[in-house]
Amino acid sequence: MHHQKVAVCLLLLAALVWLPGCGGHSGETYVLVSTNIKIPYWQSASAGFARSAQQLGVGYSFVGPDVYDANAERDALENAIQKKPAGILISVSDANVVKDGIDHAVAAGIPIITLDSDAPSSKRLFFIGTNNYQAGMAGGKRLIQELKGKGDVVVFTMPSQPNLTERLHGYRDALENSPQIKLSHMVDMKGDSRIAFDTTTQLLANDKKEHIDAFVCLEALSGKEVATVLDNNGIKGKTIVAMDTDPETLSWIQKGVIAATISQKPYTMAFVGLKMLDDLHHERLNTLDADWAHDNFAPVPSFVDTGSAVVDKSNVDAFLAASKSVTGK
Repeated sequence: MHHQKVAVCLLLLAALVWLPGCGGHSGETYVLVSTNIKIPYWQSASAGFARSAQQLGVGYSFVGPDVYDANAERDALENAIQKKPAGILISVSDANVVKDGIDHAVAAGIPIITLDSDAPSSKRLFFIGTNNYQAGMAGGKRLIQELKGKGDVVVFTMPSQPNLTERLHGYRDALENSPQIKLSHMVDMKGDSRIAFDTTTQLLANDKKEHIDAFVCLEALSGKEVATVLDNNGIKGKTIVAMDTDPETLSWIQKGVIAATISQKPYTMAFVGLKMLDDLHHERLNTLDADWAHDNFAPVPSFVDTGSAVVDKSNVDAFLAASKSVTGK
């Protein structure tokens, strides 16, 4: 009898871990999968996901590694599939690593939507997130303005992430008519903020030999690291165009160290994504394995653009006030 009670307790504990926010009246559970899930960007997405689940009265879970680790994300996705949720949202860290897991979910009859970063060659239903090409174009135009059409630029990116590749494409196209602005260094962040800090420190140490005028950050981690290095060394006159709106990045904008950042809407991505998954659960498609993107009468979109905007010193205070009204932080 004692062993039976222990087993029941363990089962209840497992259920609580799987449904941390609430339990839906219908027993439905939806899952959000990503990497680096503790950073502010993904905490904002988590808040949107939780709010949407609470409105719908369904269960929800946010899973994935605390660091950038595509293999760990793949494992988190496979674990989620085994629990047979009503639907899955996933931000794709590396399409080559995660694609098979996405296709596995579809084969298991689980609707799966990508958000923030896509895997277009997978069998996911559609993508919700930023038009990353346009975000890159906006950043490129601001870079031209800051550099007055001339300068050498360091770019921090992660080549394996499709969304960052699209942003870089946007930057390159924006700079096409500014040949005196050169993207002279491409640095793979590998999801590690220390790489941005160390690389910036090394480049600035050699600045007399190889002058650097600006830093472009295609992801959220590097902008504040570059700003910290510049500030620590009392270096002025370098342009930083960052990505996303974590508190440190916004603080450096207020201080005038970061010129601008490109904001996204992770809260909206997850909020809307869960509602769309819930609709797909209750109004099931005849098949999940179809080429909806090329079907003129498709019951689902191919892309839901949640928008982006430039945040700089002129509007950062208003942005912070609006964020606080939603998140309370």
